[in-house]
Amino acid sequence: MTDNYEAVIGIETHIELKTESKIFCSCSASYGGEPNTQVCPICMGYPGALPTLNEKVVKYAVMAGIALNCDIASYSKLDRKNYFYPDLPKAYQISQYELPLCRGGYINIGGRRIGINRIHIEEDAGKLFHEVDGKTLIDFNRCGVPLIEIVSEPDIRTPEEAGGYVSGLREIMLFLGISDVRMNEGSLRADVNVSVHKPGESYGTKVEIKNINSIRFIEKAVRYEISRQVSVLESGEVISPETRRYNEKNSTTELMRSKENLSDYRYFPEPDLPPIILASDYIENIRRSIPQLPDKVRKRYISDYGITEDLAYRITVSPGLCAFFDKAAECLDSKNDVTVLCNLILAAGDGIENADPKQTAITAKLVSDGTISSASAKKLLCELKTENIDVLSAVESRNLSLIHGDELKKYVADAVDDDKAAVESIRSGKDKAIKKLIGAVMAASGGRADAEEAEKMIREFIFRQD
Repeated sequence: MTDNYEAVIGIETHIELKTESKIFCSCSASYGGEPNTQVCPICMGYPGALPTLNEKVVKYAVMAGIALNCDIASYSKLDRKNYFYPDLPKAYQISQYELPLCRGGYINIGGRRIGINRIHIEEDAGKLFHEVDGKTLIDFNRCGVPLIEIVSEPDIRTPEEAGGYVSGLREIMLFLGISDVRMNEGSLRADVNVSVHKPGESYGTKVEIKNINSIRFIEKAVRYEISRQVSVLESGEVISPETRRYNEKNSTTELMRSKENLSDYRYFPEPDLPPIILASDYIENIRRSIPQLPDKVRKRYISDYGITEDLAYRITVSPGLCAFFDKAAECLDSKNDVTVLCNLILAAGDGIENADPKQTAITAKLVSDGTISSASAKKLLCELKTENIDVLSAVESRNLSLIHGDELKKYVADAVDDDKAAVESIRSGKDKAIKKLIGAVMAASGGRADAEEAEKMIREFIFRQD
């Protein structure tokens, strides 16, 4: 049924900036403090308390704008967005409306260009905790934590593209170093706008899904909402403009309230803060400071090291891992060595950035030239995460070199003799059973057997016996 409709999706992404203090006061902006301990009269909106703009917030927003190909405004201003909610003690939010810092950018996702309408700065609200007894508690620590809001054009068409868009933004912010973008902590949240229409007709009524905090949930929420809206239209009813929430337990969206109009917020210029005026030199200095971003890093890895596109994507999950990979790859000469390095780093998991890059490269080289097995390499890398060991000495002293020839043949013979059922399965064409025999050889040899040579030898051993 949904095949007869097209979806139109736009996303407002809220990203907390990694500053030491809040946007308009000197309170700590760090995550995880005791509730209501990181507050002051300014972020709590006490009468007579005056805000002062944190310059680093402006710098970080400009960095995001440049990275997303936006035009940076030399003149912008702050506005008051008025609404009442328990987690907003001032009953207004200082944001930007008419004149934001950044406009008109784009990001390429899966070969398609997704437009960026605007990026503006604003303050975050507090956080509500709904208790099982029906009570609601409020932690105001998050009030005044600096945000940038990145508003896309309605260019997204599928749930997968919506997830890819937010994932792409997350990567860029991480490489810029302006946010930790931890969705589980709320430092990246997305409001997703969804409408559906039949091809050739005008866009449908937009429904907003608020505060989704994972890429997977974004895709699920969009997929459900498209289906829901199509069902409503097919039943002859109309879509109401409303704000909904995503229910993680049953993968549905639920009504929160009717949708606000811009007039409901009664925007007006913030009277306590002057306009933001940026000199061209200021903007250009920030432009020159932008590090290499994920897309360019991936292209460089594919071009310089000859690794596959898939490996390039998997290595560029964080700037720390990229920096580590660069240092280790510099120590290697061949494409195969670097490919082995990639696979070892990815298999090693969290904390590999703490290892010595040179010793990691030596480990990869030993695997590449057949000196040690991948299993032995993984154990060495696990040690390298926490200790400074000399890999070559460790391989020699621990007798980790791969075994070949007659020594390997003995382990193969034992494995074949010990598992007649696996042998018969292989002979009858059930080839998966060979993995069991290879595993037995690897276990018996302490991971020192060459898996490919062992497999070849197992086959020769089985099929020459009658």
